[in-house]
Amino acid sequence: MFPLNTDILSDAITRLNIIDISSATIRQICALAAELEGEAEEKMVHLEMGNPGLPAESVGIEAEIEALKSGVANTYPNIAGIPALKKWGSEFVKSFLDVNVPPKGIIPTVGSMQGSFTLMLLLGQRIPGKDTMLFLNPGFPAQRNQAKLLGLKEEAFDIYDYRGKKLEEKLESILSKGNITGMIYSNPNNPAWTNLTEEELEIIGSLATKYDVIVLEDLAYFGMDFRNDVSHPGEAPFGATVARYTDNYILLLSGSKIFSYAGQRIALVCMGEKVFDRRYDYLEKFYEMPSFGDAYVFGVLYCSSSGTAHSAQYAMAAMLEKAVKGELPFIDHCKEYARKANRAKKSFLDNGFHIVYEYDGQQPISDGFFFTIGYDGMSAEELQLELLRYGVASISLTSTGSEQAGVRICVSMLRNEEDFEKLEKYLEKFNEDHSK
Repeated sequence: MFPLNTDILSDAITRLNIIDISSATIRQICALAAELEGEAEEKMVHLEMGNPGLPAESVGIEAEIEALKSGVANTYPNIAGIPALKKWGSEFVKSFLDVNVPPKGIIPTVGSMQGSFTLMLLLGQRIPGKDTMLFLNPGFPAQRNQAKLLGLKEEAFDIYDYRGKKLEEKLESILSKGNITGMIYSNPNNPAWTNLTEEELEIIGSLATKYDVIVLEDLAYFGMDFRNDVSHPGEAPFGATVARYTDNYILLLSGSKIFSYAGQRIALVCMGEKVFDRRYDYLEKFYEMPSFGDAYVFGVLYCSSSGTAHSAQYAMAAMLEKAVKGELPFIDHCKEYARKANRAKKSFLDNGFHIVYEYDGQQPISDGFFFTIGYDGMSAEELQLELLRYGVASISLTSTGSEQAGVRICVSMLRNEEDFEKLEKYLEKFNEDHSK
């Protein structure tokens, strides 16, 4: 039972060939947690994995079943996207973000993971000398690994000390070098659940235009800053986005969290018209396709997957249509994560922990899918290891590019009362053994 002996934990890490626990991937931590459960003969509390904790939207399931019955499984999908998906993707962006992305700029990908990977590949090619991605950390660890796999150079900084006007000076110092081709961040943020303010988005947009940088804005958790109700299609307030402040944007909209449709691997690249139509000499020579959008669809996506699953496109189109028509209250459905986060935060705070990324400006972060916690006197690695010994699986903030001491907590796998009671029990024991 938990807590486990330190030797048992060390042996499990060695067996799984994990070299550095603080930079281990999420899947490695999942494997380690399963190993420790076997040793303890007791279930852990899984706070490491961002699996949706809600049922998939039935609208998507029904549309996908109908599409399969109609025979789409024997036909290759349109790489650029089926017409309905492109139409309703464009309408969704207009209805909830008040941004005009033409249907041609709505492109399905096999989850946002494929979207970011393939876009970074093309961004690294578009202009000689612009060979570096800028990461506004903390961020999703897999995206940093994608840049590494692609052989792209990387710049990064932790936004913890660079909120508000401080962000402008920091970005200026990096972008002025001229080597940055794109920057990427998630908003709401994975892992910190911070949200960039309108002032900060304007700073990013203005400097992206000034230095010819393409912004990849990952909206995987769109609408889940529950402090602002953006659930009414076509009505203000609209979702926050850099697209209001620059033409140099590409948005990533995933079905995984907002529609709990993660298993079908469906997302949208929403490419601004000026980004789509811009012509580059290198792309014309290499792909024989001068425009960025054509090179992306018919050059990169064709070679990487030959399109996104046909039936999943029909599912996503149906969910988007219902959302635009006000018939699918997906944001209301997702508020369950806020309830879970509020309760989980209380368990941590009551047992000696503190929130690491705590504010957006002067405003406390909202409750949602993630939050970050620390424990006085412990580094990120020490805290992650000790929590594992006590039956709580998480990922280190170090793996997200953060310079702060703490771990990321994901609440989606807290599914029932028993999970919350177990978390409380484990944290009480942790604090009892570690409080000074």
